[in-house]
Amino acid sequence: MKRLLMLTVCCLLLTAVAVHAEEPKDFFFKAGDRVMFLGDSITEQYQYSTDIELYLTTRFPKWNILFMNAGISGDTATGGAGRFASHVLAEKPTAITINFGMNDAGYGNFDENRQKPYLQNTEKMLAYAKAAGARVALLSPNAVDRRVQERFKLYLETQKQFYAPLSGLAAKHGASFVDQYAITRGELERMEKDEAKTVIPFGDGFHTSSNGGMMMAHAILTGLKAPAMVSDLSIDVAKKDVKAQGCAVTASELAVDEVTFERLDESLPIPVQKDWVTLLPYLNDLKDLNWYGLKVTGLAEGNYKLLIDGAEVAAYSSKQLEAGVNVGNVTTGPIHAQAQKVFDAINAKNGMVHQRFRGVVMFNAPDWLADVVAERKPAELNKRMEQIKAKQAEVYELAKPTKHRWKLARN
Repeated sequence: MKRLLMLTVCCLLLTAVAVHAEEPKDFFFKAGDRVMFLGDSITEQYQYSTDIELYLTTRFPKWNILFMNAGISGDTATGGAGRFASHVLAEKPTAITINFGMNDAGYGNFDENRQKPYLQNTEKMLAYAKAAGARVALLSPNAVDRRVQERFKLYLETQKQFYAPLSGLAAKHGASFVDQYAITRGELERMEKDEAKTVIPFGDGFHTSSNGGMMMAHAILTGLKAPAMVSDLSIDVAKKDVKAQGCAVTASELAVDEVTFERLDESLPIPVQKDWVTLLPYLNDLKDLNWYGLKVTGLAEGNYKLLIDGAEVAAYSSKQLEAGVNVGNVTTGPIHAQAQKVFDAINAKNGMVHQRFRGVVMFNAPDWLADVVAERKPAELNKRMEQIKAKQAEVYELAKPTKHRWKLARN
């Protein structure tokens, strides 16, 4: 039957020229940015910040962004304001995310005496950044997971009251604001309702696990109006019609039970990690952040396997393909492997970023070495920054998309 179907439907060689993805106008991050992530231990974990960096690098492989991190474990807005000039503005960032408040509120009852300095110092940081001409995304911290620690049943409500004025402060200083607390709380409450006991984004209830980093990154990026689409491809087998957005398709052979084509994307999807998979239903299955679309209509009814460069990466029914599937959520195959290399390279590079920050930026010498430090510290900072930039360039080389041969074959 399969052979007959192949013979009764002529195969055409079609070329679909890419409709280029539009430059995002309302997205917080921009090409050429120097990005600084500022916060406490959750920022110093390099989880959510690395996932944001991964998105920006794979989605915009020509943007040439430099990423820095000034997270310090145990810090508060008071500490952030005190070190804002030396740890943040000295690095000349163009875009800053500020994520304080988890430690500030004290993990107990709401306390106005804690909230007052938190708001005052948050406003100081916003004013400093505005005066320096840097864009700011002010973030409320992630909600704590009351399933993990009993005391967090109380603290979850304290957080809501404690962070409530942040939106107004951001508006006052022309900054962007993402209510990460409200977003992540809603997702955690859905997990509670579903009794999803194995889905634990925050291992101790507030520090991020690998999937918690993506949970935070998803909240932050979508809140900052990140584009959802990697690329999108629609094929009508009956009409021999191919429509492509953000990718170019060549050498298409279309039959009712087998479709093959070559696809060159303008960017890569985020490489979904296997320990993210159970979390994805609570993150809209990444349809709003990592949409790598494939829609095929006119196929014979049945089940199909998707192969990329000969490697099977997923299986879909003809009904699923007719509705459109998100290939961005696969966890295997050559495209995922390339994006994973980007992820690995980012993590390796960020080890250098962290060493520079902890070992040089934060280094305080005794008075009797002040003259030596005044001479050598700037040189060491510059030397290490050049090394980081070189590694960053290597990351962008890895992120360049290449052409792949796709095949849908009926089982």
